[in-house]
Amino acid sequence: MVFEDDAGQSMTPPRARTWSRKGSTPVVRVRGQGSGRVSIAGMTCYKPGERSRLFYAIREYRGRKKRAEGLRLEGLRDLVIRAHTQLGGPIVLVWDNLRMNLVAPLREFFEANASWLTVFQLPTYAPDLSPQEGICSPVKRDLGNLAAADLSQVTRAVKRRLKMLQYRPEVIDGCLVGTGLPLST
Repeated sequence: MVFEDDAGQSMTPPRARTWSRKGSTPVVRVRGQGSGRVSIAGMTCYKPGERSRLFYAIREYRGRKKRAEGLRLEGLRDLVIRAHTQLGGPIVLVWDNLRMNLVAPLREFFEANASWLTVFQLPTYAPDLSPQEGICSPVKRDLGNLAAADLSQVTRAVKRRLKMLQYRPEVIDGCLVGTGLPLST
């Protein structure tokens, strides 16, 4: 069972808690230049009796005209193929109704690989049913106090946090438990 979801992080850090002396508001000055966004596609993989796995793909978008902002069709397709190769078995893919996930070339890819790939769409807005949401939120939360100077620094921070989560299957398991979905054969 594989859950996929997309997320993104811009140069502007998400709001986070901090502390300062009573009566003085903390101010973080950022000398970052440029704009851009880091797009993340992640897959949490669960199989009874085996350790949970996390696969991800990252793409930088630097605000250039006529360039796709998020991961392209090929990036999502390659992520599914990589998961299939490394897991070594059939995949039941569960993901949301994102417009990118419903395009004709991707549906053709699913039909061509129906022998090892089954796809289920989640309802339109159901973040509580996707364990992958539980992976993206701590990654974004940890970036709350990052005052990045450029987009590559944001990308490195996202990769570092995702890499740390790959080696913590108990956190990935906790994301599934948080959805309330049972994993049974």
